[in-house]
Amino acid sequence: MSRSDSNNDKKASGRQGGTFRKKSHARGNAPIRKRTEAKAPSDPNVMRLNRYVANSGVCSRRDADIYISAGNVTVNGKPITEMGYKVKLTDEVKFDGRLLNPEKKEYVLLNKPKDFVTSPKDERGKRTVASLISSASKSKLSVVGRMDKNTTGLLLFTNDGEMTKRLTKPKNGLRKIYHVELNKNLRGEDLIKIKEGISIDDSVVRVDDVSFIENSPKREVGIELKSTRNKIVRRIFEELEYEVIKLDRVVYAGLTKKDLPRGHWRHLTPQEVINLGMIK
Repeated sequence: MSRSDSNNDKKASGRQGGTFRKKSHARGNAPIRKRTEAKAPSDPNVMRLNRYVANSGVCSRRDADIYISAGNVTVNGKPITEMGYKVKLTDEVKFDGRLLNPEKKEYVLLNKPKDFVTSPKDERGKRTVASLISSASKSKLSVVGRMDKNTTGLLLFTNDGEMTKRLTKPKNGLRKIYHVELNKNLRGEDLIKIKEGISIDDSVVRVDDVSFIENSPKREVGIELKSTRNKIVRRIFEELEYEVIKLDRVVYAGLTKKDLPRGHWRHLTPQEVINLGMIK
């Protein structure tokens, strides 16, 4: 069979009345895609019960399913054992009788710059620390403790009210270390006085440690203490007639400024959150 006979047999062109057609990739011959209906946006005020329980900090979602199936969770007073059950944020959800808050707990650490106040709002137009972490979370985060505008260093923010209470209550054993720069060299006898305890407002302030900073002038000092009294580090040195030129909190409850430049923030790691939760 000649080449021409083969072509005639298949009649390669549809215009010639044949049945053989070459595949075409032209746009007009592309398969028609079925139109998919747009999914309705999810209601932000409704969520699965296991997520609600997990966000409250009780356990993981997987463990929440176990507790739900066991009847440990109630919604508006009724036990719910159905997997995938959805609740509204306005519903009353309890785990073993304890009321739950579905807002996910968040923890943000800031390396505070100078000239920022820790109050939520300042009527005089001063810059607030809240503005520095505005992009960190959609939740409302509050600062743990206080820090005056001239002090720099570590500040913790969270929406975990229970943890805030634990970290700010007196005598909680919270470890804090400050780098202090004075207007003049610290005398050796004054260093000893601080170690032995300084009386301020008829109450002795005890420090865990105080020492000169290695390879730095004698006016630079490191001080470690657990006191929650307001501006206590400045007051210690002012009691001994020194002026604090710079005050920087370099360690807070085991958290450090490592890889956290001034004015920047980061979320705590899960392990750091666990460590903070051990502070009573």
